[in-house]
Amino acid sequence: MTTLIKPFRALRPAAGQAEAVAAPPYDVLNTEEARLRAQDRPNSFLHISKPEIDLPPETDPYAPEVYEKGRENLQRMIEEHIVVRDDRPHYYVYRLKMGEHAQTGLAMVGNVADYDTNRIRKHEFTRPKKENDRVRQITALNAQTGPVLLAYRSHAAVKSILDEVTKSDPVYDLVADDVGHTLWLVSDSEQVTALTDTFDAMDALYIADGHHRSASASRVAATRKASNPEHSGEEMYNYFLCVAFPDSEMQIFDYNRVIRDLAGMNPEELVNRIREQFTVTPCKDAHRPEHPAQFGMYLGGQWYQLDINHDLIPTDDPVARLDVSLLQNHLVAPLLGIKDQRTDDRIDFVGGIRGLGELSKRVDSGEMAVAFSLFPTSMEDLMAVADADEVMPPKSTWFEPKLVDGLLSHVLD
Repeated sequence: MTTLIKPFRALRPAAGQAEAVAAPPYDVLNTEEARLRAQDRPNSFLHISKPEIDLPPETDPYAPEVYEKGRENLQRMIEEHIVVRDDRPHYYVYRLKMGEHAQTGLAMVGNVADYDTNRIRKHEFTRPKKENDRVRQITALNAQTGPVLLAYRSHAAVKSILDEVTKSDPVYDLVADDVGHTLWLVSDSEQVTALTDTFDAMDALYIADGHHRSASASRVAATRKASNPEHSGEEMYNYFLCVAFPDSEMQIFDYNRVIRDLAGMNPEELVNRIREQFTVTPCKDAHRPEHPAQFGMYLGGQWYQLDINHDLIPTDDPVARLDVSLLQNHLVAPLLGIKDQRTDDRIDFVGGIRGLGELSKRVDSGEMAVAFSLFPTSMEDLMAVADADEVMPPKSTWFEPKLVDGLLSHVLD
């Protein structure tokens, strides 16, 4: 019987190998950063997720030999028992801890069919180049190695089971890049059944981070289904690797903007134009917005607080009411001439984890002319956009802490 989620036989680090294997997600490091991080770490998962680091520097990261190298590296780690396969399916409880913040989720595989019908809901567009890359990687490895970050509406029955599981000893407990990663096996068959049934009764799951990984899993499943005359829907290629957290525990940081020029205006002219739709207040210090519909701006060595006129905030459009949309629609596009944030190289994006000092630094250096700080998008807003089958503007959410690659992989038997 196909279900929304199911347990799986994870390929994961052998005892004592988790710290050596665990690596940042493939898409948070460029090739040179990955090469440095993996230096003198032969079993880092970066050798699988960024295998171009083991080839000559001039190698195209999308060349066929890159994916083949990743397959070779994974096969070596299997043969050397650096990573091993569980002998039966499990769910896995995965806790992330960063500073005082902790969130506890469930690692499982999600049904591609439910992704295709939008029960596992998306809120971003994907880019073909990135999708194609993940398709080639999954095909070469016969495995999904980067978990998709999901959210679900907090559920007391799920929390009760996870709380019970975490009373036992974990199989891994490590710190990577100042984030704690702790993993437990769910071995009790009654707990496994209860989790499966409870999730299966949910209306939806929500992709928080991992849209390209989800889309590529769907494409791989469609290809394998087409070539399998005995396709039943139960094959493991019909499921993709996920870790789902309750929405109440997830943490979204601000995703801020820096812009290269003022579209021919001087700072005073820009401020006067902004006053037409915002209340503009100079600040002594860097301004972090205190609530939605408020923004910070760094311009000409001065921080400002910007409060958008209340009557400009729509109440019936889950996308247009987002702060990222308000800033784009009422300032960035009409005043600075940036119509498409996806393609215009005059705009760049800075994750809130880097702090407001990064914004003033990039303006003071002369690289950028103006910076804007935003209030973080809420989980409720994200889910409202997904429920409406709409798409958020680019770079609307920055989730922290992040999952690591290598602790759990899903083999597509």
